[in-house]
Amino acid sequence: MESQRVEAVPRHPKESKLQNPAHVPSISRKDSIFSMPNLPAELITEILLKLPVKPLLRFSCVSKSWLALISSPEFVKTHLLLSASNKNYTHHGVIFEVSNDNHNVKDCSLSSLLYNSVTEAFDLDYPSKNPNHFPRIVGSINGLICLVISSFDGLPDLFLWNLSVRKYRKLRNYRLNVSRRYHEDECVDFNFGFAYDEFQDDYKVVGVFPIYRYVHLCRIEVKIYNLKSNSWRSIDDFKGRLLLDDHSGKLVNGKLYWLDRGWNIVSIDLTDEKWAEVEQPCSFKKCDFLSLGVFRSDLSAFCNEAWTHVDVWVMKEYGVKESWEKIFTIKSPVDSTGNRFHPLILMSNEGEILLQFGSRFTNYNSKDDSIKYLDVTNFAPSLEAQIYVKSLVCPFLPRTQQQQRS
Repeated sequence: MESQRVEAVPRHPKESKLQNPAHVPSISRKDSIFSMPNLPAELITEILLKLPVKPLLRFSCVSKSWLALISSPEFVKTHLLLSASNKNYTHHGVIFEVSNDNHNVKDCSLSSLLYNSVTEAFDLDYPSKNPNHFPRIVGSINGLICLVISSFDGLPDLFLWNLSVRKYRKLRNYRLNVSRRYHEDECVDFNFGFAYDEFQDDYKVVGVFPIYRYVHLCRIEVKIYNLKSNSWRSIDDFKGRLLLDDHSGKLVNGKLYWLDRGWNIVSIDLTDEKWAEVEQPCSFKKCDFLSLGVFRSDLSAFCNEAWTHVDVWVMKEYGVKESWEKIFTIKSPVDSTGNRFHPLILMSNEGEILLQFGSRFTNYNSKDDSIKYLDVTNFAPSLEAQIYVKSLVCPFLPRTQQQQRS
């Protein structure tokens, strides 16, 4: 299992090099069906490390030694680091929920969105796919997608899913101390955040649950799931306001961030599991719509103003109000009525900025202040999208045990 976290929204780290190939298990020539007398095992390993996931899955069937190599923790970790640092994003995808009645999940190539004139989107067979189920993407870390599946009755189900290798785990059910109830005039959703604790080398899900008696909110329960122990545990209740519906926590530097209904930014530190309110510019309270995201390795805030433009801010230092910096002001397209920008944001090597405007993907060119809608075939209006890295990471079960398949 990897010991270094890779951001779900990729950064631009320096290209990783395999300094010591010997730490990755070697290939046995006797066990291989190929005759490659002129290629040292170390060179074969380096070649394999640069390949996408799909051919690696095929090559793992070549022999027992190739399977042992490709499935080894050292190989998986090194492949993840190399894939995540690829500057052309050839090992990244964009996954999004469809906002129509099909309740579908699609994905497309990130590099194609950035550099091709036309991109194709693909329907995904996500876990527990059902016409009566409603999928929502909580987040992505190291190629693992955290997915929450809601239905008309019962509590939502949670899954950790590596769509690149077609494996998943359904998380154990969480038990609430009091039955959840709703206001008569509104439905209050649970909130989740997906995180990776690099010190414990463990994946976590934080759940925030409003608990009602009749129509009155009595408390907000908080539970944390640990993948290693496959268990939920309760921590102190959240004492703040209700969090915004359908907004997942944003992970930055070991903290998960949400917006509450007063548009205050709150965070939970995964080390001490304490909540805090984050200071923010006064202008945040004045904008028409506020949303959070991650730009490179910083928390970002999108302040949409009267459907005319969006101010994009980043927080350079945790908890310091003066460290908030406005990095872009982007004008809305002419046909922008009723639409706003969402915090899917990434800068290409050419300096163009990938954004989500309304339910469509766009490129913003800061040089001429222009916005271009991207041509995506098999597309459907989407909700908030997530960028993910395609990886071999699959820490659900011991390698000797049969994994579930989607």
